[in-house]
Amino acid sequence: MAISRNVILLVCLLVFVMCRAVPNPDGSKRVHDKPLSDEKHYGENEAHNTQYDHEAFLGEEEARKFDELSPEESKERLAKIVDKIDKDKDGFVTQEELKNWIEYTQKKYILDDVNRQWETHNEAKKDTLDWETYKKVTYSFIDEDQGQDDDPDIKTYKEMMQRDKRRWMTADKNKDEQLSKEEFADFLHPEEAPHMQDIVITETIEDIDKDGDGRISLQEYIGDMYSGGEEDEPEWVKNERDQFKTYRDKNNDGYMDKDEVKEWILPSDYNHSEAESLHLIHEADDNKDSKLSKEEILDNYDLFVGSQATDFGEALTRHDEF
Repeated sequence: MAISRNVILLVCLLVFVMCRAVPNPDGSKRVHDKPLSDEKHYGENEAHNTQYDHEAFLGEEEARKFDELSPEESKERLAKIVDKIDKDKDGFVTQEELKNWIEYTQKKYILDDVNRQWETHNEAKKDTLDWETYKKVTYSFIDEDQGQDDDPDIKTYKEMMQRDKRRWMTADKNKDEQLSKEEFADFLHPEEAPHMQDIVITETIEDIDKDGDGRISLQEYIGDMYSGGEEDEPEWVKNERDQFKTYRDKNNDGYMDKDEVKEWILPSDYNHSEAESLHLIHEADDNKDSKLSKEEILDNYDLFVGSQATDFGEALTRHDEF
């Protein structure tokens, strides 16, 4: 039975989306100084959401595994984690040790993603990867020699390919037209590399700036996260409008320019891991000595890991250095 061109294209696009770690065609995910979890730390009426803390402390994937354990299993595995966090083996977890652990769990996701993508795109197992090899794996369904621009899906992915190439060239620090694994990591996760900041800012503006004037208006800012359609605008949208007017648009001209976008997506004065470590110590430090004993952490285990809450055992048996 013959398979239609549209079905083939659909399959290709689905495979593409599942394998990709870089630009999202709907532009809804900002590549920036993201919080430690996609969960909201505080909900309505400032209700504390401990799921944010679980994902900050363990990483999203490991936090999900903890949720499948009984409280007893959860505490047992958490105790092993505490021993890893306590680097100086003095029996206490300091704020600095906790901050370092949270940074480690967040970076571990990035390292795992880079390793997975490197294996996918580098079947020849070379020390470097060239653009043509990456393009062949990622955009194999696009025929650049044929005029397919009348197809909106193909047109979109051609534009994404050009953006990828620009980001690729920026990641190529030594300009040898090859990416080492470290440079490939910068390509996949540009928000982690200082020399990639400009490309992150440029891509963010391109995604949100619908009229192409090189800046972001209030309407464009809200439109990037809220499509409307509700009779009454949600409270969080009203709060975002206030955020734009009060904090984002610093010169009060009605727009966010490049410098203001940089301060929004790559803030220089806020460290998520430090803030979370201070929060966890504040919540679990029962004797108020500004550090946590293993007993305090286990007594407050549901703050750190939850239960029915991580199979962190798999990670503990690896040879990861922390």
